[in-house]
Formats: sequence, C-alpha cells, structure tokens
Amino acid sequence: MSDLLKLSISGHVATIMIANPPANTWTFESLSELKTLVEALNINKAVYALVITGEGEKFFSAGADLKLFADGDKGVASDMARVFGAAFEALRDFQGVSIAAINGYAMGGGLEVALACDIRVCEEQAQLALPEAKVGLLPCAGGTQHLSWLVGEGWAKRMILCGERLTAEKALQIGLVEEVVAKGGAYNTALALAEKTAEQSPSSITACKSLIQAGRNGSINAALANEREQFVALFDTKDQKEGVTAFLEKRPAIWMNE
Repeated sequence: MSDLLKLSISGHVATIMIANPPANTWTFESLSELKTLVEALNINKAVYALVITGEGEKFFSAGADLKLFADGDKGVASDMARVFGAAFEALRDFQGVSIAAINGYAMGGGLEVALACDIRVCEEQAQLALPEAKVGLLPCAGGTQHLSWLVGEGWAKRMILCGERLTAEKALQIGLVEEVVAKGGAYNTALALAEKTAEQSPSSITACKSLIQAGRNGSINAALANEREQFVALFDTKDQKEGVTAFLEKRPAIWMNE
C-alpha cells in the first residue's frame, strides 16, 4: 500500500485516512487503491464498519488536483473519471457501514467520497462544495446523483449549478450531514458510531443496507455511467480549458459558452 491512504483496523472497525498533503487530493493511484482496500475489507468478515477521514486539520479532501486536466487531455479525463467512479461505487457498495469523518474542507471529489458513505459526521469549521462548474467541469464521481438523492433536487442544483459552498451548520440543516461536532471531534464521534455495529448482526447490516439503497438501483447506475461520459465530453469545449487555466493562473475565468 502507498502512503496516500493509511489503513488501520481496530476490533470490527477499519479506518482509511486520506494522506496526500497539503489538501489530501485524489490521484489515479490512491483511487485505485481505495477500490482495492474496500474490496479487501469486504472479504474480511471481522470488519463491520469503515471510517474515512483526512490527515491534518484543514482538509478532509479537496478532490482531484486540477493540474491533471490543465492540458485538456481527454484520455487523462477518461482514465480519472473511470477510477473515480470505480472507487466511490465500490465504497457505496461496501457491505458494512461506512462513515465519513469530515475534519475540514470537503470539495469536489472530496465531498463525493463522503457522499458515497452511509453516514457523514462533520466538524463545525468544515465547508462543503461541488465547485466543478466554476472551472468548466462537472462532478463525475457520483455527485450529481448522490447529492440529489440525499438533499433533494433544489439544494443539489444550488450547490452544483450556483456553486454554493455550505457551512457545516447549513449542511446539517439540509440533511447533507447527520451530525456536526466541535473541531477535532469528527473522527472519535465517527469511531464511536462505527463501534456500535459490533452490536448488530453483520449479515443483517449488509441486508438492511442493500434494502435501504434499493430505491436508487437501476436508474442511478445508468446515470452514473452517463455522468462520466458527460465529464469527458466537456474536454471538447473551450470553457473546460479556460476554466482550469484560469484557476491555475489565479484569475477569473472568461466563459465563452463553447
């Protein structure tokens, strides 16, 4: 295992820490590794729950490093969309209970990994957003689908179409997170919640989870594939190149709607 993800197991609870400073961004390697880790945990019958958190105090995860998309390479875009989808869909389908301990900024793919979890515990100073459209992109790792299911179409559109960034308090109000705790408290709170799974039948957990999520199955899977296709298609537009370039040059983007 690389140093980008740190796995530990205590009792029936596994912890994966995203450890890619300074912003805990996702890479092709770490996404591939996340999928592998989740699949391995599914085989480990002693693991009933999984907690995901970020290393450090500022970032849970800032998503993908936009430098990957600076040259407009559709091949790179396609590869990243594929591994994002594979990793986060594997997490969504984890047989136990998955809990995101959001200890700081959760942006783009950093919020999408939390959306793929069953439960989200958020620290009071954290902020959450899906800002991809600000740089000529779109959420390609489940964001357009999971967020809508979780908070409803209206708030999903406010966050994705209007680029609205939420405080932890607002995220709690709309149901994006299930609990807000003091700074530094997300992991211990998530861990305590995860440890309660030891009181539950693991086979019951798996069955109940699949039943709860059954309403999403079918159409959402088709939508997830379409989401990735549309992400790659954006690399045919001038605005994709302008958005990423403007971000990296620290200037406002000049949109051409082309």
